[in-house]
Amino acid sequence: MSGIGIQSYCSIENFRLLDGPVLDIRSPSEFHQGHVPKAINLPLFSDEERAKVGKTYKKDGREKAILLGLKYTAPKLMALKNYLEELRTLQTEASKRNKNKSFIKLYCWRGGMRSASISWLANLININTAILSGGYKTYRKWVLQQFHEKWPLKLIGGRTGTGKTDLLLSLAKKGISTIDLEGLANHRGSSFGGLGLPPQPTSEHYENLIAEALGICSKDSTKGIWLEAESAHLGRCRIPNELFNQMKAAPVIEINRSKQERIDQLVKVYAEQEKESLKEATSRISRRLGPQRTYQALEAIENEEWKEACCAMLDYYDRCYEHELARATQRETIDLSWLSPDQGAAKLITSGLIH
Repeated sequence: MSGIGIQSYCSIENFRLLDGPVLDIRSPSEFHQGHVPKAINLPLFSDEERAKVGKTYKKDGREKAILLGLKYTAPKLMALKNYLEELRTLQTEASKRNKNKSFIKLYCWRGGMRSASISWLANLININTAILSGGYKTYRKWVLQQFHEKWPLKLIGGRTGTGKTDLLLSLAKKGISTIDLEGLANHRGSSFGGLGLPPQPTSEHYENLIAEALGICSKDSTKGIWLEAESAHLGRCRIPNELFNQMKAAPVIEINRSKQERIDQLVKVYAEQEKESLKEATSRISRRLGPQRTYQALEAIENEEWKEACCAMLDYYDRCYEHELARATQRETIDLSWLSPDQGAAKLITSGLIH
């Protein structure tokens, strides 16, 4: 029919392969809980409207829920201006990247009425759409399945302050497959790990981010996928159990650096943080530090004696690290003292430890 674009439903595999922007049609709270990474939220229902439609479905059945949904959506679809402008902008951006056929990819919870409504609207102005069959529910099944796959994981280990994250980023620039678990979690993994970083994602969305990172790596790569050796929790984010179990069995390259370098690295990262935030983080581990080290650390923070503050806590973190690393079944060590992250990455490659 003239004036009607192409509308299609597609599997999760094809949905991920298609080029084009992704629209999440769910309510803001659904989107916040977890979404396809890089998706744009264009909610058809508010949180309150979605709750009412859900209650109607449970109490009065599907037909009445659909009618209530139409009551909410009809005025919004009649007020086309904002939706049309958003959709047209997205189509233009997608067309610049793909000179052939570009799609706007849509999903809601199950790929039902909400996605179909926006797809219909887009088709009226000749915008091709692809709706994810089964919606976000299907996407979550794909995410969880990734953690049951067997991945060729290899770990970078090392004591606090050895610059493991910077080293991973340098390896990535050299074409090595890496996943920055701390970067995805917006957390460095210690009591101080969230200072100065953006808010953390929910645990559900953290899983989505990791699954997508795995999805661009090869399961058959003999070179491996490199991650930082971590504990199971990074702040409020938890590494999925199935993936963490694979990490515990993975070979580890331990990075050694001088204590002075480690202290300098920690001072560089944390000295610019607010005193009260540093004191609060120190107090959270006071039982483990012990009264004497806690007092020394807090006094050093108050006096802005940053090196002394780091020294007061390094022994504790070193003991924690030794406990974690003792579980490694395959462990090799390399000294990268006084090398920059790029130089350290080059040494790992030339030494043959990383191919």
